[in-house]
Amino acid sequence: MFNRILVVCTGNICRSPIAEALLKASLPNHTIASAGTAVTVSRLSNHCAHEYSQQVCEENGLDVSSHAARQLCPELCAQFDLILVMSHEQIEEVAQLCPQSRSKTMLLGHWIGQGDIADPIHQPKASFEHLFKTLVRATYSWVQKVS
Repeated sequence: MFNRILVVCTGNICRSPIAEALLKASLPNHTIASAGTAVTVSRLSNHCAHEYSQQVCEENGLDVSSHAARQLCPELCAQFDLILVMSHEQIEEVAQLCPQSRSKTMLLGHWIGQGDIADPIHQPKASFEHLFKTLVRATYSWVQKVS
C-alpha cells in the first residue's frame, strides 16, 4: 500500500535525511526519499546533510554522507504513496503546493504522540542526538504500520 515514502522537512539537511536513512534501513524493499519545503529559498539545493546529522547517523551505523538536499515540488509529491512531514505547518505547505497530496500527507511523529518534531538547526550536537532518538521512535512506529 505505501511502497514509496517521501520524508519532508524544511531545508532537507537536518531531520529528513536522518528519517530517510532510518526508513531505508528498516524498509529495504520500499522506495524512500526526502525533500524540503524551503530548500531553494534557503539556497540549500544539493547541500549535504548537516554536520551533526551526519555525525549522529555515523555513530549509529547509518551513512548520509551522499545526501543532497532537494526542493519539494508537485512532481515529486505525485511520485509517492505517503508523505511524512515534521510539522502541522508542513502539512499545509504540501497541500498548498500539491492539493491532491493532502490526503497522503501525515506527521512523522503521529504514532508516537509527537506533534511537531522541532528543527535542530543552529542548535548544539546534543539537540541532534535527541532528534535522532525521536526519529528512531517515529520511524519505527511507521515501519510497523507499513510493513
